[in-house]
Amino acid sequence: MIHVSETLSIHSVEHFLTHDETEELNDLMDAAICVHGRQRFDADRRTTIHEIPGCSPAKAQRVYEPAGRVEMTTLPQPASKILDVAIERQMPAIVRALPSVTGHRPWIFLEYGPGQHITAHADGIAPDPLTLPRQIAAASVSLDTYRTGGGFYVETTGNEAMWASERPPAGSGYKPTMRFIHDGADMSSPWFRSMSRTRWSVDPEPGTLVVFGSQLTHGTEPVQVGKVRKFLTLLIAE
Repeated sequence: MIHVSETLSIHSVEHFLTHDETEELNDLMDAAICVHGRQRFDADRRTTIHEIPGCSPAKAQRVYEPAGRVEMTTLPQPASKILDVAIERQMPAIVRALPSVTGHRPWIFLEYGPGQHITAHADGIAPDPLTLPRQIAAASVSLDTYRTGGGFYVETTGNEAMWASERPPAGSGYKPTMRFIHDGADMSSPWFRSMSRTRWSVDPEPGTLVVFGSQLTHGTEPVQVGKVRKFLTLLIAE
């Protein structure tokens, strides 16, 4: 049964990718971006993986990625294969911390250049906490690139305003003590912007998988010089 602590956890898997794998992935993404140009996946992009209820994708982009970013949701097949093989071999280390996880969604490629970042937000148990599959956590792995800034962070809070009053019904697969975060846990909501939170910053080695619960607030610092390249997947319970 899923406990709220899984959706608020943070975990890491060092050496998730080997050095050779990170180099090959960098080459594959260079080639993929070169075909259409970086702008197609950045300034010219009109879609986003993030949603704000009642708002357009353009509004969600402005809230979540105010300076833009590269977002590619369909990867070259060789890149997906490298990442899928890596997560399969490392799944025991992931499940040790998140025992409810049974699989993952397709990988997404993200790239942040100077000034770009993702603002603080929590994903929630998408698409609906009472339907399957359930999103338990997200996981990202960065490639080896020259940069300063762009570090990843999570934020914690004891504020009750983060939590909805809804409780899971009996037989839904959750512990009776399970809680769900409010919709709008992002910078579009005044209640979220004004909430006091404590930030925990990390700067993992390239090739390290960082796993963070779906109800845990997270974001990235702006890149100062260079770029951050990372792959993201969502860990699910089916």
